[in-house]
Amino acid sequence: MSQNILFLCTGNSARSLIAEGIVRHRGGSKFVAFSAGSMPTGAPNPFALAVLQQMGIDTGFARSKTWDEFAGDESSGVPVMDLIITVCANAAGETCPIWPGHPSTAHWGVPDPAAVTGSDADKRAAFAVTFDQMSRRVDALLALGPDSHDLAKVRAIGMMD
Repeated sequence: MSQNILFLCTGNSARSLIAEGIVRHRGGSKFVAFSAGSMPTGAPNPFALAVLQQMGIDTGFARSKTWDEFAGDESSGVPVMDLIITVCANAAGETCPIWPGHPSTAHWGVPDPAAVTGSDADKRAAFAVTFDQMSRRVDALLALGPDSHDLAKVRAIGMMD
């Protein structure tokens, strides 16, 4: 049996897409990842796509989408999530839609690499840091296995540097 995970952020253009990409790449058939935003930007951040591609992760999945795509009742045909992880403070503090199946929730906040100003090299460096943070966190989640129901451990992953 697989575990469905939804990563949420405000814009769904950087952090949540990076987390989704890592799980899609490493999770095998045991984990199915999705991402969405409360106010999607409409397009993935090019630096997010670049860092995923540099790490050998296919970005064909990547699009900025609203979390409304995953809300509603179970009869609406949306995938039922087992776990919802917010990756930015804004999304964690917003009133979320009603999620089918009443999934568990956790917060794994990381600084927004898209907010970094400066040269392209500065921006690439910020996205590399975000990728590394999300990579460590996703690996810790995957190590728990899809049948783990230890929400305290899942939430503690969000405290990792």
